[in-house]
Amino acid sequence: MTTIEAIRQEIMADPMNESYTKRGVSPLFSAPKEARIAIVGQAPGRKAEETQMFWNDASGDRLREWMGVSREFFYSTNEIAHLPMDFYYPGKAKSGDVPPRKGFAEKWHSRLLAEMSHIETIILIGSYAQKHYLGKRREKNLTETVRNFEQYAPEYLPLVHPSPLNYGWMKRNPWFEADVLPALKKIVHQDLQKL
Repeated sequence: MTTIEAIRQEIMADPMNESYTKRGVSPLFSAPKEARIAIVGQAPGRKAEETQMFWNDASGDRLREWMGVSREFFYSTNEIAHLPMDFYYPGKAKSGDVPPRKGFAEKWHSRLLAEMSHIETIILIGSYAQKHYLGKRREKNLTETVRNFEQYAPEYLPLVHPSPLNYGWMKRNPWFEADVLPALKKIVHQDLQKL
C-alpha cells in the first residue's frame, strides 16, 4: 500500500468522517507523486461527490478555461493534484454550500503535500483556501488578495471561485481577466512543461 493510500484509509477511518464512510462515500482528493500543480478549492459539490470527479460542473469548465487545459487532460494527468479544503460534500446552506469543516485541511493537507515533492504552484481558489495557506499575508479581502497575486506567485496563486455566480464580480474587476488569467495560464504551462 502506498503512503497516499494509507493516508486515504486513515481519512476514511477518522471519526470526523464516519458518517460519510458508513454511507460508502469516499474522500475526494488526488495527490499524485508527479504533481506539479495543486488546486485547493472549497469542498466538493454534490455533483462532484456523486460522480467522484473534481470540478465536474460549470465552475470546473470555467476553471479549465482559465488554466488553458482541456477537460480530458485535467482528468487524466498526474501533474495536477486536487486538495479541497474538505474532501467531502458538506451539504447545502441557504445560499450555496456549507463551508468546509474547520480543522480538516489542517489535519491532512501538510501530510499529502509532503508526499508530492514536485509541486511548483498551489492555486488557491476562494477565501477559505487563501486564509489557510496565506494567513496574515492576505490582503484585507479576497478581491485585494487576488489583485495582488504577484506577491504570492509562483508558489501560490490566489483566485476568485470560477462559479457562474461570480460573473458580476468579474465585470466589476476587469483587471482579473486582463492581468490574472494570462499569468495563471503562463504559470500552469510553465509548470507542466518542467517534466
